[in-house]
Amino acid sequence: MRSEDLPILDDSTAQALRDSFSGFSGAGLSRRGLLGGAMAGGLLATPLSALAQTAPSDQGQAEITVDQARNAPIPIVVPSFGEGLGDQISSVVAADLESTGLFKVLPGQAGVTGVPDFAALKAQGARALVAGLAAGSGSVRVEMRLWDVLTGQQLQGTAYTASSANWRRIAHIIGDVVYERMLGEKGYFDTRIAYIARTGPRHRQITRLAIMDYDGANERILTSGQWLTLTPRFNPVRDQVAFLSYANDRPRVYLFNLASGAQRMLGEFQGISFAPRFSPNGSQVVLSATRGAGSDIFIFDLASGSKRQITNSGAIDTSPCFSPDGSRIVFNSDRGGSPQLYVMSASGDGVQRISYGNGRYGSPVWSPRGDQIAFVRLSGGQFSLGVMAPDGSGERILTQGFTIDSPSFCPNGRVLAFCRQSAARAGGAGFSSGLGMIDITGFNERPLRTSTGASDPAWSPLNT
Repeated sequence: MRSEDLPILDDSTAQALRDSFSGFSGAGLSRRGLLGGAMAGGLLATPLSALAQTAPSDQGQAEITVDQARNAPIPIVVPSFGEGLGDQISSVVAADLESTGLFKVLPGQAGVTGVPDFAALKAQGARALVAGLAAGSGSVRVEMRLWDVLTGQQLQGTAYTASSANWRRIAHIIGDVVYERMLGEKGYFDTRIAYIARTGPRHRQITRLAIMDYDGANERILTSGQWLTLTPRFNPVRDQVAFLSYANDRPRVYLFNLASGAQRMLGEFQGISFAPRFSPNGSQVVLSATRGAGSDIFIFDLASGSKRQITNSGAIDTSPCFSPDGSRIVFNSDRGGSPQLYVMSASGDGVQRISYGNGRYGSPVWSPRGDQIAFVRLSGGQFSLGVMAPDGSGERILTQGFTIDSPSFCPNGRVLAFCRQSAARAGGAGFSSGLGMIDITGFNERPLRTSTGASDPAWSPLNT
């Protein structure tokens, strides 16, 4: 897929928004294989000629803050990019923007290829316009222009060229461009979610490792379901997912190669290994391993195969997660008598408890921004999903339910995916397990539709 950025209003060449991306290769799951190879079938973004006379003074300046958009969603027009594929692309762009709760998509007339009728758009109450045109069949070219309706300025112009099979990625990338230009933060639409697909009766569920686009499209099942499978985690820099498998009735952490489909066990531990998470640079995995009645936290080096134990409390130390800079680890431990959250250095030194609310805490995960830690709390027989600062201050509950677990941040740290399960009646009737998303302020909670029951979501970084 190739794409071209269109110059902004002063006709200067805009920086390409994306390097080249490959189509699916190998097992049909890799999205990194041909990075940089636009002429080999990836995506290239290049500028298009501007259509207006003046330019904004700062191309990177946000039009509206996220807080402003949360209180008053941005009215934006996303007309069809043309019949067939063009209509599909603009529909996905509109759905991406509206799903955030930060944009209100208004109807618009198709075929806006020149300078828009700003007076008509203002009368409609629009703040911005995403105009586009898609052409081609086997190879498709998609042109996109983002306009500020109030100033009449073109904020972004880009043309994308790619195999038509990659049309959904083009749409998500366009959505990310609009999100960033309007709000001043990276978008998160060109991402995927790994999860556990669940089928069958409540007490005999078949669990399979699965992957899909962030919006639930392009679902793919990766494992057979022969063995219980849990807790997938993306490698931030490689085509790789770590997960827990009970293969041969022996729970171990495995690595799944998204390019080849190959699986391998991660190291040898005397007890059970579980709760894996990658380091920010993807070179290490931090995990728990049982020892007697307790468990300790280890760091496993992927290149050398060496492992290093960093806790030895005699308690159950589990659910470790690196901070974004790799210098600290948050984890769950019952060393104080009940499961609580603790933070320590990546070497295991300086352990400090950070959770002091009413209840038991677990499933901590550090925000990509570094300013929040998400967690699950059990209190009074009810589960809650919340966030707190890394020092334990500012605890806030976002949502509650019968069972809530497995929080995972999107790449910009604004949204959490999580698992929500319902209570089961006699014989397992009425049980459901599904995925949801919620803004870190507790705003805009919504379900994420999957074709089967689902749990254990793990959000990928951008472009994986």
